[in-house]
Amino acid sequence: MKILVTGTAGFIGSHLAMRLLERGDEVVGFDNLSDYYDVTLKQARLARFMGHPRYTHIQADLADRAAVESAFAMHKPQRVVNLAAQAGVRYAAQNPHVYVSSNVTGFLHVLEGCRHHGIEHLVFASTSSVYGANTTMPFSEHQSTEHPLTLYAATKKANEMMAHSYAHLYGIPSTGLRFFTVYGPWGRPDMALFLFTRAILAGEPIKVFNHGHHKRSFTYVDDIVEGVIRSLDHPPVANPDWNAAAADPATSNAPYRLFNIGNESTVELLRYIEVLEQCLGRKAQMELLPLQAGDVPDTEADVSELIKAVDYRPQVSVETGVANFVDWYRGYYKV
Repeated sequence: MKILVTGTAGFIGSHLAMRLLERGDEVVGFDNLSDYYDVTLKQARLARFMGHPRYTHIQADLADRAAVESAFAMHKPQRVVNLAAQAGVRYAAQNPHVYVSSNVTGFLHVLEGCRHHGIEHLVFASTSSVYGANTTMPFSEHQSTEHPLTLYAATKKANEMMAHSYAHLYGIPSTGLRFFTVYGPWGRPDMALFLFTRAILAGEPIKVFNHGHHKRSFTYVDDIVEGVIRSLDHPPVANPDWNAAAADPATSNAPYRLFNIGNESTVELLRYIEVLEQCLGRKAQMELLPLQAGDVPDTEADVSELIKAVDYRPQVSVETGVANFVDWYRGYYKV
């Protein structure tokens, strides 16, 4: 297939592009190489496949309506995976406008491209952050997500609603994937594993919020990519049993589905740090701090629906995944 992937210079997008190319697909990559974090890292990710004969790169911003329209019209993709977004939960408090520009306006441009070019399937990234104030564990797609705690989560919730409206109005098969704490090689420098590794190797203290007691469904990037590809290959259909009187948020009478994608086994942050210490051969100096505003104490993914739909099961343990990240980090930064 010819697949338009937005965010191919990003952490997950670069891994996905490589996997699609390896299996024989043609990939049109779209990324603005924003300077939210180290652009040279983004360029290095792209360099791994930039010269591939089945890869075409477009450097542009999703908020640029004309650029998005041109990408669809010129390259005529069959399917679309939208991973491009302004990431980072905490950065939204400092720069809220860029989140709406990228995550809401940009996503609208993607939806319009899908509408006018007969796209077979749109898969888009959402986030476990949409569960917000919900404390019922594990998080299920059938639960309400009406109380996001950050603007980032609110923009992703908006994406889910926008995609549903286009699935209903124009019949665009759309699948939203709620990612749970993704980590691994080529990861983002603003995420905990990257920050902790850099600080421990430099002999500097690490900030450990909630005194390290919160739990996360840490999910290795290869497991995420496997789930994205399996979802991409299975466009949703309308649920004939959907009942408006008892509306299920995970399905619809339109061709639309929402899935959690993450590891069902949660890990406490202190254990995550302990594994990292073992891999680095060094102890961390921990500055124990209270829970940050907008953070949730725990996340736990119920992925039973994705298992039923595409036989998705994460395979990589935290011990293996963190070791792989450390090996990559030492090699990339020559530490």
